Amino acid sequence: MVDLLSFALLSFSSIIIVVNPLAATLIFVSLTGTMDRATKLKVARDSSEFALIILLIFTIAGGWILQLFGISIEAFRIAGGLLLFGIGMDMVYAKTSRTQMTATEKYEGQDADDIAVMPLAIPMIAGPGAITSAIVLMNEAIGMGIAAIAIVPVAAVTAIGVTYYMMRHSDVIVQRIGQREYRAVNRLMGMLLIAIAVQFIIIGLRTAFPILTGGPA
Repeated sequence: MVDLLSFALLSFSSIIIVVNPLAATLIFVSLTGTMDRATKLKVARDSSEFALIILLIFTIAGGWILQLFGISIEAFRIAGGLLLFGIGMDMVYAKTSRTQMTATEKYEGQDADDIAVMPLAIPMIAGPGAITSAIVLMNEAIGMGIAAIAIVPVAAVTAIGVTYYMMRHSDVIVQRIGQREYRAVNRLMGMLLIAIAVQFIIIGLRTAFPILTGGPA
């Protein structure tokens, strides 16, 4: 029960932090500033639905995709930890990670006819970090039973749900959260993400190289 609770906390915290609903909401506001209320709500709904579909696909089929390309989960866990570490560092320095959205994508999105899929759903909401976290966590859950397996997609649904709610009420949120508050929250979440990333790397190294823990080579 303790292991399951710890895994649930890890799953929800890592996916929600990487999805970063607050950052997604601020980008949403900047890209939909000239739209009317009805169009904004449609963009929020469509981007959330598409991001959820992407995350669930990789959550369920991510392990098979890795096997198809001959990639071990240990290698993916280490690479994913490094990726999450980079995202966490960007958050600590109050920057939008380039793995989530580049300046070019943001600029092009301002003139795009449909910004819901690109760049909001991908790569802002369901970016490489969120996909990596979902795959690694699901692989870890497989050895823990049905309850753990169910936790990962629920965490993904929760993260996207929070993001959709915040985008839907973005006008109120932007009025109450200034840049100073955003930077403070972002830095705190970045520190947590860095810790999660280091844990991913440690587990990956221990599994790939048992000799590091005194086990047989």
